[in-house]
Amino acid sequence: MPSTNAATASSDSTWGTIPASDVSRRTFNPIRDVLSRPVKPLSTPKSTKDPIGLSIGDPTVFGNFKTHPVVVESVEKAVRSFSHNGYPPSVGAPAAREAIAKKYSHPDAPLTADDVVLTSGCSGAVEMAIGVLCSEGQNILLPRPGFCLYNTVAGSRNIDARLYNLLADKNWEVDIAHMESLIDKNTAAILINNPSNPCGSNFTKAHLKAILAVCEKHKIPLISDEIYADMVFGGQVFTPTATLTSTVPILTLGGLAKQWLVPGWRIGWILVSDRNHGFGDVRKGLFSLSTLINGPCTIVQAAIPNIFDNIPDSYLRDLNKQLESHARILETEVAKAPGLDVITPQGAMYVMVKLDLDAFKDISDDADFCQKLKWEENVEILPGECFAYPGTVRLVITPPKDKLHVASERIAAFCKRHLK
Repeated sequence: MPSTNAATASSDSTWGTIPASDVSRRTFNPIRDVLSRPVKPLSTPKSTKDPIGLSIGDPTVFGNFKTHPVVVESVEKAVRSFSHNGYPPSVGAPAAREAIAKKYSHPDAPLTADDVVLTSGCSGAVEMAIGVLCSEGQNILLPRPGFCLYNTVAGSRNIDARLYNLLADKNWEVDIAHMESLIDKNTAAILINNPSNPCGSNFTKAHLKAILAVCEKHKIPLISDEIYADMVFGGQVFTPTATLTSTVPILTLGGLAKQWLVPGWRIGWILVSDRNHGFGDVRKGLFSLSTLINGPCTIVQAAIPNIFDNIPDSYLRDLNKQLESHARILETEVAKAPGLDVITPQGAMYVMVKLDLDAFKDISDDADFCQKLKWEENVEILPGECFAYPGTVRLVITPPKDKLHVASERIAAFCKRHLK
């Protein structure tokens, strides 16, 4: 006898409301939520100025940051070969995995192709890494402020997200004591993001070792999101976390999106560092999870070896100099606005700004600041609520310099208008 469901069992000929799944109802991305909200009409005049978006970390929006020609040529070559139009192995094409292992292998953290899993963007790597280490009902330690996708993935999977504090007055270093206080028997993983979105910070080698000491003491694996690897400013040195330990098992996350300026191509990866062989089951789990999408775009995978072999070292140096020059404009100009405290960025693509809410007569919180700024000045930035850090705002540094100057002037005018 065939089974029945609510629709067929009902004598009513009309359809009722079909509920969404529990997983979908638990899935919430605050950045996408904020950006999809309509601007609430205010009593003040609405701006008719040209919009300036400093909200999304996509360096391609304005066309002033372009990937290297070798990247484009490599993809074109892959397309015209007609050799990469089929399904790849779910963990990634062997040549791509080999190229990634070669690029990121280090004497203190050796990698082979078997240690690489390709994902659909670094976002896919985040989802896969959390999914392979954490079960429903367990908890994971995440940074505050931190990229909201971590919380989104954890919440979707019914994993308890415990937020450890980053210290603004110490260039966003981890509050190690607070991190350690959150650990219990159900803690499945700790996640760090370095260089940081949203903070624009870069951890020192000594600080990374302090984090690893917590992992070692409590025998907790680490997820190190390094999508902004090597994207640091003058005087800063980026250190891959996995190079600092021979004992702590680490899943390092990366991708093409930021350094190669192609976020829409959706190629990310997980690097498995496990010299004590504690990740045997995790490796099997990564393979199983990779079969959910059967690998990212084969065309871009095929281009990776040529990209890594033929782009000169000067490309990244020049990119970092360009990013830093943009960051310094925002840092210098926005700091002139009353009621704002700009924290000097050290890398990545962002500037974090603390709000002195007591200085304003009619700004209630960071979301109110962003809402009114967009209405009155047509400048869009993200409130700290998106990163679980109220009382701050995040600005993206990648728009053209003339737009950064104009946006800074508008922000300053806005702040002066709302001062007590």
